[in-house]
Amino acid sequence: MALMERVAMLMRANVNDLIDRAEDPEKMLRQLVLDMENQLLQVKTQVAIAIADQHLLEKKRKEQDDLASEWSRKAELAVGKGQDDLARAALERSLSHTQMGEGFAQQYVDQTAEADALRVTYTKLEAKLKQTEAQCEMMAAQARRARMVSKANAATAATADAATKRTSPLQRLKAKLQNAEAENAASREMLTSESFSNESLEDRFAVLERDEKVERLLGELKQKQARMLEAG
Repeated sequence: MALMERVAMLMRANVNDLIDRAEDPEKMLRQLVLDMENQLLQVKTQVAIAIADQHLLEKKRKEQDDLASEWSRKAELAVGKGQDDLARAALERSLSHTQMGEGFAQQYVDQTAEADALRVTYTKLEAKLKQTEAQCEMMAAQARRARMVSKANAATAATADAATKRTSPLQRLKAKLQNAEAENAASREMLTSESFSNESLEDRFAVLERDEKVERLLGELKQKQARMLEAG
């Protein structure tokens, strides 16, 4: 009865509800599958025992029927010889074996019903096990896909971060060049608004230095772009 109660509990288990309540659904399903496999093995063993008992009971019933027939023949023989007392004793033996045979026959019927019930239970539990295994495999596949997506997202983020790091110096260099060009333009505007004769020697060198700075930054920018093209 303990075995059948455990099996009944497994059969009544709502896998979807268990998944919803479980902290680790995949682990819970694996444990449920192990429990079902264990109970299925035990039920299978009980089915085999029940079938063996069937054969044993049928054998004992047949033995009692054969003995009852044998004593009945002996009773006929005793009657034919006029030995009524011996005939009565033989008939009592025959009746005793007949009753025992009927008892074994009833046990056989009961055992057959039990074996059939165990077979049905085994079939249902086997189907439940396959269903649970399928759900376990599906959840494991979902978990694998989730891990793959997480890794892919992480790789994409890392690639984007690396790309940002690679382009940041280039952007900064462009910004420097733009600032230098703006300074140069402002300086030229100031120079054109003033008389060249009034321009100091320092101002003329300052213009040359800014021009040189712009050209240097431009050269660095071109070299940076060339390196990136070669690396790509």
